[in-house]
Amino acid sequence: MQLRLLQHRPRTGPHEHRVVQPLRPLRHTSLFAPEPIGLLLGDHDGLNRLAGLFSFAAYSRHTVVHVPLRDAVPPDEGRGERVDLVLAHHSYGLRPSVWPRLRRTPGPGTPLTVRTDEARTGRDGAAWRERAARPGCRDELRHALHARTLFLFGSRDVFAEAAMSCAFAAGWGPRQKGVAQGRLALVSSLPGLAQRPGGGHPYEVLICYKPYPPYTHFTPPGRSARRRRPTAASP
Repeated sequence: MQLRLLQHRPRTGPHEHRVVQPLRPLRHTSLFAPEPIGLLLGDHDGLNRLAGLFSFAAYSRHTVVHVPLRDAVPPDEGRGERVDLVLAHHSYGLRPSVWPRLRRTPGPGTPLTVRTDEARTGRDGAAWRERAARPGCRDELRHALHARTLFLFGSRDVFAEAAMSCAFAAGWGPRQKGVAQGRLALVSSLPGLAQRPGGGHPYEVLICYKPYPPYTHFTPPGRSARRRRPTAASP
C-alpha cells in the first residue's frame, strides 16, 4: 500500500522527534476510548489506511505515528470520549505527558510517500499470533489515555497484527449484514492489549465497519454499482 504522509520534526529541549500524520484526514473514522471497552469505527478507506499506518509504525522504531481522529465526522453510533491515536514503539520511550507540547509545536511539515509491504506484515503478524498462544507471552500493546489521545506502545509484530486486524475489517466489513442501512458491524479487534493487574473487565478496542451517510453511495461487494440499493428510509 502507498501512504501519503506529512512529516514533522518538533523538538523538546535538545531532542528532535520524527512525527508523521496522514496527509489527508480520515474523515469517516472515529475512535472511542477504551474505558474499558473502546470502539474503532471506520469505512473502507479509513480502516484500510489505518492498516497501512499500523504497518508503517511496525517498521519505524524511531517514528511517532499520530492519527488525528477527534475532528472526524461524528458517527451516529458509539458512546464515550472520541480521541486521537498515537503509535510508538516501546523502545522510543515517548511519555504521554510530553505529547501536548509536541502536538502544539509540530514545526513545518514535509510531504512524505511510503510504501508498506503487506506480505512482510502478514508474516510478522502470524509470528505474533503464534507466540501469543503460548503461556507467559508478554508481547503486548501497552496503552495510555492522556490529553484526549489514546497511546499504543508496542513491538514490530504486535503492530503488524493490528494492521492485519484493520485490513480484515476493511475487507470483510462491507459484506456484513445491515451495513447497507448504515448499521455498524463488529468485525475484529485490536490484539494484545495489556490488562490491568488484579483482574476486572478486560480492556478491548473493537473494530467495526460503518459506511458513512448518505447510504445510497454504498454498494455491497458483488452487487452492481449501477443498481440503486434502497436505503432504510426508502419505501
